[in-house]
Amino acid sequence: MSNSFSFLLGGLLLSVALSAATAQTPAAPVYGLELQGFDYPYELKHYAFESQGKQLQMGYMDVAAAGAANGRTVVLMHGKNFCGATWEQTIKALSTAGYRVVAPDQVGFCTSSKPEHYQYSFQQLAINTHGLLEQLGIRKATIVGHSTGGMLATRYALLYPEQTAQLVMVNPIGLEDWKALGVPYRTVDQWYQRELKLNADGLRKYEQSTYYVGRWKPEYERWVTMLAGLNQGPGHELVAWNSALIYDMIFTQPVVYEFKDLSMPALLLIGDADTTAIGSDAAPAAVKAKIGQYKVLGKQAAKSIPQATLVEFAGLGHAPQMEQPAEFHKALLSWLAAH
Repeated sequence: MSNSFSFLLGGLLLSVALSAATAQTPAAPVYGLELQGFDYPYELKHYAFESQGKQLQMGYMDVAAAGAANGRTVVLMHGKNFCGATWEQTIKALSTAGYRVVAPDQVGFCTSSKPEHYQYSFQQLAINTHGLLEQLGIRKATIVGHSTGGMLATRYALLYPEQTAQLVMVNPIGLEDWKALGVPYRTVDQWYQRELKLNADGLRKYEQSTYYVGRWKPEYERWVTMLAGLNQGPGHELVAWNSALIYDMIFTQPVVYEFKDLSMPALLLIGDADTTAIGSDAAPAAVKAKIGQYKVLGKQAAKSIPQATLVEFAGLGHAPQMEQPAEFHKALLSWLAAH
């Protein structure tokens, strides 16, 4: 065999091998502006309404009790880097225990509208959610909020105390006022430039270090892919713009000063190793060292809320319902049964 023929044959084999490797490595998925293409665990429905002069819609799941119905409804409010779909295991646990479960995606997130212009406030998102519940004929419910959803759940409970049977907050952010503690302000334009750069690798690194205390499970990858695929899809710029507006809302609209006004029984479910704090990446070292300490924040919040019960999960991070679902759901269902 000549050297030239061997060279050509080797090149051909290498080309075939590379083609096969490429074929075995699927491209990262991208999803539509309203997360089209991503599978939700239960039937996805849509609530159409008008807000701020715009025709908008919210995607939501409305899951009936799988066992003997107890006549109670639980509303699940997702966090900033989460969607209604990330409540999958909690929906199943609650439904099996006899609860009707409603899990909406808020405007600006996931399967819901991403308006070009919207004045975001927790009051507005609470009013949107209340409109959905009214349409569904739900007069009173247990409101559960995780992460940013905890801030929204607090605002909802303050706006609609008579229609909030119980309030549950799962590692809520907003247990402290970051701007008052010295975290620098980012403009919406600065947030926008930051969000335009969001990708799966950055998300995974942030979530592993901040949410899961350095740990990682294969099942978490689905949620990284969900967010990265939404951000890098055809709605890339509009998704990033709405995200920037939402970050500004979170940073400038603290709810911590009003915990004392909550009038219903409240449960705090806290992974005590969580270190989530908005803007900590831009904070001076001295400021960063004192914010996002959930081992302290959970206890402080429990003292501020008149009828609070605190359950701490030692060593868990920002999403205990995903890290240790059995332990988490046992605590949640036990408290709900007693209230």
